[in-house]
Amino acid sequence: MTDCTLTLTVSNHPGVLSRIAGLFARRNYNLDGVYVVGLTGTTESRMQLLVKQDERLPQIIKQLEKLYDVKAISVNEGSDMLGGCEVKEAG
Repeated sequence: MTDCTLTLTVSNHPGVLSRIAGLFARRNYNLDGVYVVGLTGTTESRMQLLVKQDERLPQIIKQLEKLYDVKAISVNEGSDMLGGCEVKEAG
């Protein structure tokens, strides 16, 4: 299975991440990575989810699109979370 990064624009309020993670959990689908940051000057956040691409992913994307708090979704093959930014560990 290949890696896939889902980039979501979502409403920025309590419970949104929990609802999205719950959608994956109920379908027994693992999130390999999660990155969320609030968008400056808006009431929205950008969420990147690293997942394995398999036959269930299109159905999960359809379910995500139905969630009220999900404003936009883009799908990119590969695991390029953070747009290629280098992440260093503290210490």
